[in-house]
Amino acid sequence: MRKLTLILGTSLIFATTACGGNTAQTTNPSNTSADRWDTVKNRGQVICGVSGEVPGFSFVGTDGKYSGIDVDICRAVAAALFDNPDAVEYRNLSAKERFTALQTGEVDILSRNTTWTLSRATSVGLEFAPVVFYDGQAIMVRKNSNIKSLADLKDKAICVQTGTTTEQNLADQMRKRGITYKPVVFEDVNVTFATYSQGRCEAVTADRSALVSRRTTLPKPEDNVILDEVISSEPLAPAVAKGNTKWRDTLTWVVYALIKAEELGINSQNVGQLATSNDPDVKRLLGTEGNLGEGLGLTNDFAAKAIKHVGNYGEIYDRNLGPKTKLNLPRGQNQQWTKGGILYSPPFR
Repeated sequence: MRKLTLILGTSLIFATTACGGNTAQTTNPSNTSADRWDTVKNRGQVICGVSGEVPGFSFVGTDGKYSGIDVDICRAVAAALFDNPDAVEYRNLSAKERFTALQTGEVDILSRNTTWTLSRATSVGLEFAPVVFYDGQAIMVRKNSNIKSLADLKDKAICVQTGTTTEQNLADQMRKRGITYKPVVFEDVNVTFATYSQGRCEAVTADRSALVSRRTTLPKPEDNVILDEVISSEPLAPAVAKGNTKWRDTLTWVVYALIKAEELGINSQNVGQLATSNDPDVKRLLGTEGNLGEGLGLTNDFAAKAIKHVGNYGEIYDRNLGPKTKLNLPRGQNQQWTKGGILYSPPFR
């Protein structure tokens, strides 16, 4: 199959900024032999690598403010460390830039709808925190195309972004099914979807959540449908650079705290009241009993700070992806294990 590869640097849909937030720029945030935790703690803010272009996950509004589930993970870490969810500087990174930015120390955390894979955890040198969104790759087509399944895409042009797992997943699935197609590959995600919107591709593929998100930005969202077939599993998780064990542990247990809080019924509204609870699980999570925070180098109420400022996992999901948003993504497998999902936190003890 012949690849048509177009590499364009101009964003056709969104304006991309290099950094954002209300904090000052940080100079020379290079990695050292010391654990990243010390660098972040001494700096007083977290530098977070995000996309900035995916509504619901990380997106810059017209007011210049960042929002999304990936953004809220970084805000929760800042709240746990500094009792301030705004102690974050955001760096917009493309799929191609994201791993280098983490490896070189340009960012402290990569929270950019990134799939946890074996090669990324080994040869790329990433250390992943818990999964924050269980996703799967899908394909979007125009409603009037009469394309109902992968088989209907035989010899059709499919837009796909390079530098992601989607390109290989598509090739694997089409080869396995013996379906020939014409991949039209771009580095820039905006160009990928703009090309599809212009009708130069019969379909476009990405994580299902990204397709739902991007569909809201198309001129006529209702004219586009996402096929039912899911062609891969895509566990999306934040990550840090390998070799930063203490920093990884902090990120890991902040994420777990958000998940555990929802399971225990603790949210941003009642976290203060529940600090006097007699439930030992609640007391340990909120730091009113034991010294779990000290093991991370944090205050024992680190989880309470994160929950107070950012909310539990359910609050974060509903705020960014839930039924009251344009995306309206059902939680599905991202539901708590007690409600039929696979979201689960180890014990806080």
